[in-house]
Amino acid sequence: MPPSLNFAPVKKSSRPIIPRKTIYRLSIYTRCLARLRENGIGTVSSEALAKAAGVKPTQLRKDLAYFGTFGTRGLGYDVLELSQKISDELGTSRLQPVILVGVGHLGLALVSYRGFEKEGFEIIAAFDTDPGRKRDKKISQPIFGIEAMPKFIAEHNVKMAILSVPAAVAQEVANKLVECGVMGILNFAPIVLAVPEDVMVNNVNLAIELENLSYFIQG
Repeated sequence: MPPSLNFAPVKKSSRPIIPRKTIYRLSIYTRCLARLRENGIGTVSSEALAKAAGVKPTQLRKDLAYFGTFGTRGLGYDVLELSQKISDELGTSRLQPVILVGVGHLGLALVSYRGFEKEGFEIIAAFDTDPGRKRDKKISQPIFGIEAMPKFIAEHNVKMAILSVPAAVAQEVANKLVECGVMGILNFAPIVLAVPEDVMVNNVNLAIELENLSYFIQG
């Protein structure tokens, strides 16, 4: 029988409700804008930015309208200003602390990846049922036992976690994360997690992604 879920109610946010697909496209826009900045481009039209992001200009303008009015007719968008605005809305204008739970082969690879910091996220610690086990590579982050998680999350105001544990224990660990105040989980376990509606879970199932690719390469 699955564990009962007795979560305390979470205070609703006053921020506008934005469709999940829009949030995903905003992440694409900010990467396109980053490439423009790297190339020394100061302004960009909605048509050019939409083309770079692979969307229609009307969709781009609709997505940005959630945050107010941008751009100047005839001139386009200020690349730096728009990039900063999207980063502020996504919460990536400063490094966000993230923890990782489950330091197996996949977890070790994830915690070793330095690209997260460039995107505004810093894995500051990892947790595992066997923190002292010898691993294939050394990492700069400390590895703690699962029992240390509540205190660490509270002390460092952690709101995001990466879950790379076996499916059999994933729900139990997710429950503990939610109880500790984590609001966003990137889930690599091949299981659908049951969480309160105020908690966001993004599932990464590599087998499903490969299955999708397999369909398209069939002759």
